[in-house]
Amino acid sequence: MKTYSFPYGSTYVDFALDESRVVAELEMTKQPVITNPKEEILKALNHPIDAKPLKELIRPGETVTIIANDATRVANTHVFMPLLIQYLYEIGISDEHITILFALGAHREMTREEMIHEVGETIGERIRLVNSNATKTSDFVYVGTTSFGTPVHLHRCAVEADHIICTGSVVHHFFAGFGGGRKAILPGISSYETIRKNHSLMLHENAVIGQLEGNPIYEDQLEGVAFHPPTFLLNVVLNEHNEFTGIFAGHYITAHKRACEFVDAQNGVVIKERAPIVIASTGGYPKDINIYQTQKTMDNAVKAVQPGGCIILLAECREGSGSAIFDETIHRFHSIQAIEDSVRTEFQIGRHKAYAVTRLMKQAEFLLLSNLTDRYAKEAFFSPVHSMEEALHRANEKMGCDAPIILMPHGAYTVPIVKSKN
Repeated sequence: MKTYSFPYGSTYVDFALDESRVVAELEMTKQPVITNPKEEILKALNHPIDAKPLKELIRPGETVTIIANDATRVANTHVFMPLLIQYLYEIGISDEHITILFALGAHREMTREEMIHEVGETIGERIRLVNSNATKTSDFVYVGTTSFGTPVHLHRCAVEADHIICTGSVVHHFFAGFGGGRKAILPGISSYETIRKNHSLMLHENAVIGQLEGNPIYEDQLEGVAFHPPTFLLNVVLNEHNEFTGIFAGHYITAHKRACEFVDAQNGVVIKERAPIVIASTGGYPKDINIYQTQKTMDNAVKAVQPGGCIILLAECREGSGSAIFDETIHRFHSIQAIEDSVRTEFQIGRHKAYAVTRLMKQAEFLLLSNLTDRYAKEAFFSPVHSMEEALHRANEKMGCDAPIILMPHGAYTVPIVKSKN
């Protein structure tokens, strides 16, 4: 027997397995860690992809809004934000002309403490920090309607600034292809109705992980952002330890695509075949802060499990589902099909996530180790367990005591790709 230790919240959960049953332990492809992020960030700012350096794009005295990730998306903003602010100082931009706008999308507002934590205390004390709350309609300005019919309302802190700089991290996204890039603006700083209409396109067959071209979500987002495009982009790629492995700056489309290629090479993991049992951790906090974030790991784990198999999912979910509408949806609808039907007839943010989560239960049973109550977990169509021993016992009962197992200790970061035997 071998002991394994998987991230869970801010701690770890240990469990023992007969290692002869483990056919694969999926980890990201090891990319060199950037040991001097400051040097590489400055290099990226001075030698951007398909764009002029910021110092040639922004003039002294102009206003700049920097869009930053919220607390649920790790980007190490506290590392690069001071460098970016210092760069703006050297151009001639003062504190009063800079706003940091947090791209909440449809997520909850960040507290003042959380915002300061994200950007660093020194920056937080000097620079104006703003939440983009999608439900505060008076904060948004209409800029146009896309060919997909999405009315685009963007936060006035961005629209009224002379320049927008998008920042954030790039990861795979289950229906938008990849995060980062244009997503800082749409959905990041868009109104609720803009987000709702864009995300309703997730039901399209091309709205899938790892695909940009032909993906209606991505194309709609690009059209929306084009009404008020950013001046510059600074995106980063992290490994499972939240260390920098890639830094990409420049044009918000082409620099982002370069980052996506890097993410594909780092996070895509080839497997020979699917396994009857998958044990997956999100990678711990904040990737398992709630069901909303945990769903990304669920999507990845399904790609590694045999149809009808068992997925043992370690996800603390200290903040529950992350959405009151998600809660209302699972309380109101008592079958997976009913949730899907409701999304098709009346698309809502939050309800779409209930669909995204529960649709996966058609492919495998999810044995969930979490802080959720048993009642809530069952309402969301999980099978709650209270220990890894219980989870393994139930998986073995269903799939067999000798059933092969695939391990995913950092499931939010690893996308399984089944390589053809031919």
